[in-house]
Amino acid sequence: MDITSASFSHGQSIPAKYCFCRMDPETHVTFSDNVSPQLSWSNAPEGTRSFVLLCMDPDVPTVGDDVNQEGRSVPHDLPRCEFCHWVMIDIPANCHELDEGACCNGVTAGGKSNPPGPSGSRQGITNFTDWFAGDKDMGGDYHGYDGPAPPWNDERLHHYNFIIHATDLDRCPVEGDDFRAEDVLTAIEGHILGSATLTGTCSLNPSVATGI
Repeated sequence: MDITSASFSHGQSIPAKYCFCRMDPETHVTFSDNVSPQLSWSNAPEGTRSFVLLCMDPDVPTVGDDVNQEGRSVPHDLPRCEFCHWVMIDIPANCHELDEGACCNGVTAGGKSNPPGPSGSRQGITNFTDWFAGDKDMGGDYHGYDGPAPPWNDERLHHYNFIIHATDLDRCPVEGDDFRAEDVLTAIEGHILGSATLTGTCSLNPSVATGI
């Protein structure tokens, strides 16, 4: 299988347009356009009945004490974990492309409750739900796509893996609207016929972004 994007190239920086946050010279970061990128996939295996799409950042700090704190930085060698930015299931087998902005266009405080997507598809909640938990302005259940927003003081460049799985399932066996990436991966175990990954990068730390 193959997955590509007209919005960014594999291994290259994701433009700010597709990010949740962008750099700001006065406040470090501010909300960005948060537009979902264009994605195309091809060469699905014979027998594909639906697709699953994930966007995962494996470079998220496991300890948040230094995150976005003035006069401090998140060490490059700090242990990291995955953060889900998107989980979409039941994408029809005849769907092979998502147009730019088809699934998200802008930051929605409290999260999108019913994000747009291909007919018949379902979108679960992401780790923005956990990140904003308890925030009176931003707290809520975040469904669908929300783009990169790495800590502005992180010494590590973040990588965003857009992963497409071809499955032999007509419908992914998860219920409700609060399923997560880990629920989906458990549910499709043994049903994945093929996969492909497109990786983009992002940093909101000027030192990292400019290679200083």
